[in-house]
Amino acid sequence: MTDKKNPNRGFATRAIHSGQEPDPSTGAVTVPIFATSTYVQEEIGKNKGYEYARVSNPTRTRLEENLAVMEGGTSAHVFASGMAAITAMFTMMKSGDHIVCGSNVYGGVPRLFNQVLANFGLQFTYVDTSDTCAVEKALRKNTKLVHIETPTNPLMTVTDIAAVAKIAHAHGAELSVDNTFMSPYFQKPIALGADIVMHSTTKFLNGHSDGLGGVLVCTKAQHKETFAFVQKCTGGILSPFECWLVLRGVKSLAVRMEQHDRNGREVAAFLNAHKKVKKVFYPGLPNHPQHSLAKKQMLGFGSMITFETGSFDNAQKMLRKVRVCSLGESLGGVETLISHPATMTHAALGEKGRAEIGLTDGMVRISVGIEDVEDIIADLDNALAAI
Repeated sequence: MTDKKNPNRGFATRAIHSGQEPDPSTGAVTVPIFATSTYVQEEIGKNKGYEYARVSNPTRTRLEENLAVMEGGTSAHVFASGMAAITAMFTMMKSGDHIVCGSNVYGGVPRLFNQVLANFGLQFTYVDTSDTCAVEKALRKNTKLVHIETPTNPLMTVTDIAAVAKIAHAHGAELSVDNTFMSPYFQKPIALGADIVMHSTTKFLNGHSDGLGGVLVCTKAQHKETFAFVQKCTGGILSPFECWLVLRGVKSLAVRMEQHDRNGREVAAFLNAHKKVKKVFYPGLPNHPQHSLAKKQMLGFGSMITFETGSFDNAQKMLRKVRVCSLGESLGGVETLISHPATMTHAALGEKGRAEIGLTDGMVRISVGIEDVEDIIADLDNALAAI
């Protein structure tokens, strides 16, 4: 959904005001939390736009309006988690359909595909989507969707969204992009040709590590109809309170992402020069293989960094010593979060699966927060001294 009333407003203004207009009944500048399960009807067949909370809720409506504007889509649909959003997206498919997926994505995605959706007759092929030739070779007559993350989790590989969109569309397939790492502030997949954009709202959109959620932002009428129906009939919706948390978080998205980016660049440069670090994976570094593409496709490099310590023991020694950085699985919060992908986010891939994509036991992933960067760097320096 474009902001038709105010198409020339800047990002921060739209984030604060789109879908977040003052409450008409009270003038409250913050969207109310409509904590209700049902709505009184004036008479049979006549209501005020709401019937039952599983179907719709005013707080949820406001959030969906806001996120559609942020991503430049025609509609948005929020779910109880990022994985619930991914699952909802695949209700578009039927048995026998083929999907091309990036080989390096969040570990829960191939787990869902291989252990759940494959049982319903869906077919999956995994490729390095930064190689557009590999994407094209993987397409079949029955391919319905290409699903990518860019940058990838956790190897920070960048895929050319416009190029992959062109390939997918030429073969009659759609393109979905997980834009969680960059947020709509730094990357706009729909403007580059994507048909669907997915986020774990748990991460940068919420920004405060206090709410779980997911969203699908769409570009077509059939998407809107399908996903609204899925919300209604499966019930995996986002609660009014967690919708409110994301609305609260989005208001500060622009300033948070700017600080995340500034800190991320400094931390990446520090790690890249550190003698205990074997390799740094960050699109903002000139030695990153897709650095030029990242500069062209993204408005910033963000705060997600992965680095190689050399072994599981080295990673363990380091992670035991962090104090400012918080050891945990998530990302995108105002606090710096640090994790060990092999045993956390990508444990489900198994040793062989991780080896196939180049994910080692010595890799550490960091979501750089918005604390004073000198404190983050001092903490990492002290922790790396344990190796």
